[in-house]
Amino acid sequence: MFAILSVVVLTLVLAVMVGLYQKNTNAMCKSRKRLDGKTAIITGGTTGMGLRIAIDFADRGAKVIVACPYPDEGTSAIKTVNDKTGSEKVIYKYLDLASLESVRSFAADIMNTEDRLDILVNNAGVGSIGDFLTKDGMHIIMQVNYFGHFLLTLLLLPLLKKTGRPLEPSRIVNTSSIFHNVGKIDFKNLNKTNYWYEFQIYAHSKLALVLFARELTCRLRGSRDTYFVINSVDPGAVGTNIFYSLDSIRGAVIKFLFYYMFKTPWEGAQTAIHVVMDKKAGEVSGEFFKNCKRASAHWNAYNEKVAKQLWEESVRLVKMSDEELNRCFLDL
Repeated sequence: MFAILSVVVLTLVLAVMVGLYQKNTNAMCKSRKRLDGKTAIITGGTTGMGLRIAIDFADRGAKVIVACPYPDEGTSAIKTVNDKTGSEKVIYKYLDLASLESVRSFAADIMNTEDRLDILVNNAGVGSIGDFLTKDGMHIIMQVNYFGHFLLTLLLLPLLKKTGRPLEPSRIVNTSSIFHNVGKIDFKNLNKTNYWYEFQIYAHSKLALVLFARELTCRLRGSRDTYFVINSVDPGAVGTNIFYSLDSIRGAVIKFLFYYMFKTPWEGAQTAIHVVMDKKAGEVSGEFFKNCKRASAHWNAYNEKVAKQLWEESVRLVKMSDEELNRCFLDL
């Protein structure tokens, strides 16, 4: 009993130290650049960090499309953004990343109704929503966090390319996590259920997002111009509700640590905002940012062989034909 209590106390002490370190070292985006005339899509833009990013972009004059699978959240988000910024250029659109059909429908709607897309923030994520496969045959956490965003990004590439310019490229931001450091890409168990802990799958999905950004960048090398860039961000440990569905004991501990010791959603949103607004961040692609500056991801994120294989497996799992994939890259 004493040994268990000692471990708990030590864990809490370490958590407090990490929390204080994060609070004291968190950087803030200092750019005052406007976004008038630009259009941004933020997945998961109705709560947490996504909502804070939406508020920031709307306050800078952008047309903001927030996407999530909960219409009530969408309505609430529009009201919140409007109340805080006065912007009436905020739109909610339904998007369920756990459904490939929904992703395709959303992307088709955007392609048909929007004449430009300057910013895509792949922010939506779940930490503990269950341990099961979706109707598309992928693990729910992997599909929402990674595979859905993979497909969405590729389907929107033509519009991002159309909008971007060599000196002012469109920007794609993948929200990774500090936990990508403990992620691993195991192709035999990429969508395995009955994992010892959903958290591990979450970590895998966040590593996959970084590998995706690097592989997409690699596939664009040699193109005539750089019309868009894609980078990944680590917001740090942020107090959001992605682990709310954990059981009572684990959930209580996580909530206590996140809400009282780690970054607020506004603090966590700063690096994503920086990567969209900063001039130098628009000059690089496939890079990793933390605390509003370039940083090094875990060494697993730089394995080119794994990145290429993950790309090929992802194309297969999201059911993209060669013809469809070629259309996404047309004239890039």
